[in-house]
Amino acid sequence: MPTSRLEAFSDGVFAIAMTLLVLDLKIPPAGPGAPPLWSALLRQWPSYLAFVTSFATIGIMWINHHLNFTLIRKTDHPLLVLNGLLLLGVTFLPFPTGLVAAYVGHAGDRVATAVYAGTFLFIAVIWNLLWRYASAGGRLLGRDADPRLVEAITRAYNPALLWYLLAFAAAFVYALASLTIIAALAVYFALPDRYQRWFTPRHESTPAAAKPTRGA
Repeated sequence: MPTSRLEAFSDGVFAIAMTLLVLDLKIPPAGPGAPPLWSALLRQWPSYLAFVTSFATIGIMWINHHLNFTLIRKTDHPLLVLNGLLLLGVTFLPFPTGLVAAYVGHAGDRVATAVYAGTFLFIAVIWNLLWRYASAGGRLLGRDADPRLVEAITRAYNPALLWYLLAFAAAFVYALASLTIIAALAVYFALPDRYQRWFTPRHESTPAAAKPTRGA
């Protein structure tokens, strides 16, 4: 089966999940006895941090999903199930984002951060399973898929699992360290040349000495 319906459905889910994140940004109360607006806005910095991190991460996930499906050109039932599980994690993300925004700096912040990091870990596990299932032996890839790019994507995804697992473990010790790891991973996957560093060099079949020189 072609991937057009799967991609269209996934795009809609990514867009809705990104939109729902803004619901965690609250308007400070007004009226007699209310604190100054500027001060009230500044006190909501955990909400802004959680919103930006989650929005950027979902956006980057959409970009990577788009890249994967420029190579994945066919679908089958297992891939549809794996993609559904991936979207399950994406649509759940606004909830732990709200938890982190509410609890950072207060009692329970480690639990809230663990739920947040655990959601990213779940997404990373499913994402790896989806990509490995689709790319194994070129099962669902297009005929023109560059094998070097396929290998580079696989190799680039490997450390993400370990780092998200570390972020999940760190959440039980120091919440800010876990959030820092998650934010750093978002930056890493946003880099435009992130896969170039994993490319297998293309070796020339003709020795340099045997190449004809200009004018020969």
